[in-house]
Parts: sequence; structure tokens; C-alpha cells
Amino acid sequence: MKHLKKDVVRLAATYLTIIMVMSVGFSIVFYTTSLHEFDRRPRSAAPLPERDGDIEAFFDERTASARQSLSAQLLSINVITFIIGGLLSYLLAERSLRPIEDNMEAQLRFVSDASHELRTPLTALATANEVALRNPKLTLKEAKKVIAENIEDVVRLQHLTNSMLGLLKEEDADQYRHHVELVRAVDDAVTTVVNQALEKGIAIINEIPQVIVRGNHQALVQLLTIFLDNAIKYSPNASTVWLTSTQRGRNLTITVRDEGMGMSAETQRHLFTRFYRADESRSQTTGYGLGLSIAKKLVQAHGGKLSVTSEVGKGSAFHVTLALLKA
Repeated sequence: MKHLKKDVVRLAATYLTIIMVMSVGFSIVFYTTSLHEFDRRPRSAAPLPERDGDIEAFFDERTASARQSLSAQLLSINVITFIIGGLLSYLLAERSLRPIEDNMEAQLRFVSDASHELRTPLTALATANEVALRNPKLTLKEAKKVIAENIEDVVRLQHLTNSMLGLLKEEDADQYRHHVELVRAVDDAVTTVVNQALEKGIAIINEIPQVIVRGNHQALVQLLTIFLDNAIKYSPNASTVWLTSTQRGRNLTITVRDEGMGMSAETQRHLFTRFYRADESRSQTTGYGLGLSIAKKLVQAHGGKLSVTSEVGKGSAFHVTLALLKA
């Protein structure tokens, strides 16, 4: 980004100025001290005899030569310091500002992607209303249908904006350190998606044990709901979704597994990227590609780990590892 390149140059110039002020200051002090030492050359209280005039001239010449040599050496040192210091200052400034640049680029991408995602439903909403308004034969039934569709679009937009705000919001770490009964969180998540599963004839097999994990109840409900919703969304009718767990030491890994279409390796690499939608067969479902990004953030807030295993045509499994407090 051009304006950040200018900031790098300005910061590098600041670093270099500090280096050169110190270098020149040290050189002045060193030069002054050296001159003082030269002037302290032993001299006799009485004037030197005439025959010693050549010796006096010799010492004066040596002193002048030493001063000139010292000046040249200090100048060379400062020139070298300027060149090396300038290079190091630029590298240090670039390294210091790189995280800021990456963050700004991420924000710009987020705004650009969000604008694109908002534009599509808003355009559809406006088009539907314009078509309805221009229809002189619009019946009450048709008008109600348009209004109902508008409400559905508005609800989807609300969900999208709430999801985006959730991604941007910074959470207090302390709220993710509570004792949570995992079974209760799982039950609440299953209750949220049960109607969606019934519509497709999908059975949800819950094998989560009675354990206590460290986290936030509502956040865990949201996290599990995202994975269950995703599993149901991409699973065929009359299939099964499993909720299982594996304990390793003081950690518990929760797995949500489905019998869906699975994902390619390329899709898995970008799966948790904001607004990412997979291939066309998966994109036939509704959504904005934000759910798994939110899930990733929630797992990170819990200090946990998130991974996925999937094979095309054989389904997918999402694994969440959390700290176990009581088995």
C-alpha cells in the first residue's frame, strides 16, 4: 500500500536520525577529548633551546597530522554508519509496520467482501419491489407474497450483519473461563437445529458424555450450532449426523460428523476464510460463508484447536479440542 510505504520511509528516517545524532554526538565528544589529549603533550616550563626548535616543529606537525587523520576516520565512520544505519532502519521500519499493513489489508478485504455480499440481497430486494410497483395488475395475494419475501431477505441481511459484527468484536477473555456442562450446551445446540434436521429426515446421534469444560455456555452453543447447521445443510435426506468425543489427558475433542458430499483438499484449505464459498454443488445452499469463520474465532477465544477431515463423497468431520475441567 502506497501510503504505508511512505510511512515506512518516514519511520526509517526517524530511526536513522536517532542513529546519526548519537553517532555524530559520540564523534564530537571523541574528537574533542582526543584534541585535549594532544594538547597535553609534555612541555618544559622553560622555553626549548634553539636547537630544539626542529623537535617542536616536528611535534606540531605530528599533532596536526593526527588531527587530520582522526577527522577523516570519524567522517568515514559516520558515512558508513549512515549507509548501514539507513539500510537497517528501513528494514526495521518495514518489519515494524508489516503487521499494521497486513491488518489494514485484511480490513479492506473484509469491507470489500462484505460490501459485495450486502449488495446482492439488497439489489434483489430493490428489484423485487420495483417489479411489484410497476405491475398495475398486482393483486393483494401477490403483494403479500412480495412483502413476505422482503421480510425473509431482511432477516437474512440481519443475520449477515450480526455475523460480521461478531467477527469484528473483541471479546473479554475472562468470559471464556467458566465451568460449562458440555451436555447442556450440546442439547441447546441440537434443539436449535432439530426442526431443520426433521425437514430432511436427518437423525442426530448425540454421544457426548457428562463432562465439564472451560468456556462460555452461549458461545459453545453457537459454535456447536454452526457445525450442526453446516452438517445438516450439506447432508442428503434421511442421513445421520453424529456428535462424539475423545478424551486425551486434560483435553476433550468434540467431533461433529456427517454423511454429506465431503470436500476437496482445495476447499478445506480455504474453509475458514471469511465469505469463502466452496464449489457450485455446495454453493447451491443458502449462506454467506461466514459461519465457519465465526466458529474459528470462537474456538480461538476458548483457547482450543479446530480441524477438519473430509473426503469427497464420504462426508466431513469437524473436530474441536477444549480444556477439560472435570470428567
